[in-house]
Amino acid sequence: MNKHKCILCGNKENFASLIKLDNMPASAQKIPTFDQLQDEKGITLELVQCMKCGLVQFNCTAVDYYKDVIRASGSSTTMRDLRTNQYKDFIHFFDLENKKIIEIGCGRGDFLQFLNGFPVDFYGIENNKNLADEARKKGLKVIDGFADNTLSSLAEGPFDAFLSFNFLEHQPNPNSMLKAIYDNLTPEGCGIITVPSLEYILENNGYYELIRDHIAYYTFETLELLCNNNGFKVLKKEIINKDTISFYVKKRSKIDFTKIKQNTDILNKQLNSIINKYNKIAIWGASHQAFTLAATSKLGAKVKYIIDSSEFKQGKFSPSSHIKIVSPDYYFTEPVDAILIVAPGYTNEITKIIKEKYDKNINIYCLKSNQVELIR
Repeated sequence: MNKHKCILCGNKENFASLIKLDNMPASAQKIPTFDQLQDEKGITLELVQCMKCGLVQFNCTAVDYYKDVIRASGSSTTMRDLRTNQYKDFIHFFDLENKKIIEIGCGRGDFLQFLNGFPVDFYGIENNKNLADEARKKGLKVIDGFADNTLSSLAEGPFDAFLSFNFLEHQPNPNSMLKAIYDNLTPEGCGIITVPSLEYILENNGYYELIRDHIAYYTFETLELLCNNNGFKVLKKEIINKDTISFYVKKRSKIDFTKIKQNTDILNKQLNSIINKYNKIAIWGASHQAFTLAATSKLGAKVKYIIDSSEFKQGKFSPSSHIKIVSPDYYFTEPVDAILIVAPGYTNEITKIIKEKYDKNINIYCLKSNQVELIR
């Protein structure tokens, strides 16, 4: 594959050709009339796999109407029941009552209208104005537009949840679409994403499922990678209607570092209290934990040296705090009043050495979890 880069990961070099199909339909929606048959002809399509991320995709441009949602199944009883059950479960799963939901690519509003009767405030967005107008005639709230990197914050947003039904597989820039969705959601925003299942096609050897409109063929693995790369965590995944992957996703939460920030103050207070008790202090353990503590507290100004048994560290200095690193025997050259052990996993061994070889009156402290403890 040398015409295009991978639409998921951007890889331009490592692709495997999977199958070439001749005389394929150029599109699924531009159905020719009798007068057009003379000029209408099939095309050759090559399906390839990106060997970097695994996505299976056609080595061609997308159809020119990939931004439009054209559906013929919206009126079927099967689809109505499927979507209604999905909505019921989705709203319960994420506690979305009285929340705001948007369908990305709603077409004529066929699926959107099934939200009537649910306790949610729902909208749709559709690129094709004619389709959007049809949806609005049904009394649905539909925004003209398309979710990609040109979409700014929608005035009707932010939304608490989104719906994307068999639309992502049409997109030549799926990352751009998911980013636009992400940017128009609340911090706790969630969504449903469905796409045709490549696993289903492989299990049934169903080459007849292939069509240019579906420029990408996702597996559970590649769809989850796409979601993860764009800030969404997959909370539920399943096959629905035999041939469709369904994901429940949620915006990835920022990790809470509040307690870690609080512990910085707690440890500094404990260390300052120890510093004020002694004239001379040493640290045992030229570890990354010791380096951070010495650099970010007042230890660096008070500690005389850092003891470490590793010869390759001896004679060097701790980063930032610039405390010299010495061998255990250096203690006898320059005794200290207290030693703080900062060597998680080796505290008992080091304590035994200090008790057996050093002054019996020396005080021993150790870093234990989120505090400093007095051993002796």
